[in-house]
Amino acid sequence: MVAPAEVVKALTDKIRTVADFPKPGIRFKDITPILQDPATLRMAVDVLANRYKLDAIQTVVGIESRGFILGAPLALQLDAGFVPVRKRGKLPAEVRRAEYALEYGTDIVEIHADAITPGTRVLIHDDLLATGGTLGAAIRLVEGLGGIVVGVGVLIELTFLGGASKLSPHHVFSVVRVDAE
Repeated sequence: MVAPAEVVKALTDKIRTVADFPKPGIRFKDITPILQDPATLRMAVDVLANRYKLDAIQTVVGIESRGFILGAPLALQLDAGFVPVRKRGKLPAEVRRAEYALEYGTDIVEIHADAITPGTRVLIHDDLLATGGTLGAAIRLVEGLGGIVVGVGVLIELTFLGGASKLSPHHVFSVVRVDAE
């Protein structure tokens, strides 16, 4: 499935690129203008929900921090629960953790150990897919708890970084695809 062209255009027009953030050489994709406008915010949530509405999603897993913003309303539209995947040390109860590679070094994300029960149908959501490290770690966490990853949905995919190929066999649904910088 591909998002309707008019939705992709409306969302693309609202994505602000901020040069050299958070460090020199990075061109940060800022979704704040989408969030500030109720019409585009609704479009973003609706297009993601429409993609997964027939997949019997039971839980949406949102990745810290921008994955929380669309993940929670997406869960509501899908009549599903919401589970956060957070950076190390942010969750209060027993956790499972997964390490993933960064450009220089590694990082860790965590999920509550009781957040997903075996057989739960899960949609994993984040705002942006770049190299696939964080989403790959979230997939490992969900599957390690026995969850079934039904889909991986993102608002923006930086296709030139090849992150989706690292998440195989899971299919990634990207609303906005950025093919070059």
